[in-house]
Amino acid sequence: MTESSESCQQLRNQRPESVERPSKLARIESSDGGEEERELNMSPNPRIQRYLIAVEYIGTRFSGAQKQSTCRTVVGVLEDAFQKFIGQPVPVFCSSRTDAGVHALSNVCHVDVERISKRKPGEVLLPHEPAVVKRAVNHFLQKNEGDIMVIDVKCVPSDFHARYKALERTYFYRLLSGKEPLSTFEKDQAWHVPEELSLLAMQKACGVLVGRHDFSSFRAAACQAKSPIRTLDELTITEVPSSPYFPTMLEREQSNYASASSVSISKKLQNDSPTLAGISDELIENSGAVPVQGFGVRKRHRCFVVTARARSFLYHQVRLLVGVLKSVGTGDITHSDVKKILEAKNISAAPPMAPACGLYLGHVNYDLPSDA
Repeated sequence: MTESSESCQQLRNQRPESVERPSKLARIESSDGGEEERELNMSPNPRIQRYLIAVEYIGTRFSGAQKQSTCRTVVGVLEDAFQKFIGQPVPVFCSSRTDAGVHALSNVCHVDVERISKRKPGEVLLPHEPAVVKRAVNHFLQKNEGDIMVIDVKCVPSDFHARYKALERTYFYRLLSGKEPLSTFEKDQAWHVPEELSLLAMQKACGVLVGRHDFSSFRAAACQAKSPIRTLDELTITEVPSSPYFPTMLEREQSNYASASSVSISKKLQNDSPTLAGISDELIENSGAVPVQGFGVRKRHRCFVVTARARSFLYHQVRLLVGVLKSVGTGDITHSDVKKILEAKNISAAPPMAPACGLYLGHVNYDLPSDA
């Protein structure tokens, strides 16, 4: 028996062998805004195993994460896949309810699965190993649009809730700056800003917004959270290589020079441009040389990534924050204006929010039980 299956078996053995009672509902304020009815399992069925499921998806063709009766959603597609896997409907609960068009590198859900014996209906079987769940659900997901995949599965106790047990959420937002039209490969994957963006100015603005504040100016009208007070643990912006990124000939040769395992230098580069073969990064930077743009080679955009990290966010808070940073970067507003917007405590004071296409749920952090 593997370590994962032993963990599942230990969790199952810890459950009381008592008669099922109806679950109770308690009203609490959710971690990302609004009052929610939270399910409290008083005495869980010992035949049911709860799994924590991490999924990645491209949000372009999803009408958000939360299930809707008439639209394609992340939860809806996952529930369909689980039903095909286990043969009966099961509800899926998401940690973060991303909007339509928002992507996820890792959104986390939980689901309760009862493993039923087809030969002996009354027989209690060991829970499926996490690897089996991952492989089976992905099999059915890939028969759909192929834009969502399970990346990790873990057995958790029956009272572990993907949403309410989350300690921290990290979002990323991608901006591409430059006059050139957006690449086909970047369509619906980032916000294209034709103007030049000042990295330094945007970084200074981040310093105003990070920390504990009343974020009423960064809260959409439909937000149901009781309080606009939130603690923004991190708000940073970094310039990174645009994606997809493929190294130039010069970059490949410089990498070979730096590598101890490099065997030889490209003869083609030596013959075509022998003076370039030994140029170091420092010499290129000091000379102010501009790389030659050959025919058929697309000019790269400058790519910026905003990182926002907190236990919870207000509705549309990250996109509104990015909208302000972008306006600072283009020079439409100043560093001091950002403070005024924050102090106004009214969304009408803020610039338009950033579109959904550049937003990625990056990671949801938990204090997870040990597998041991």
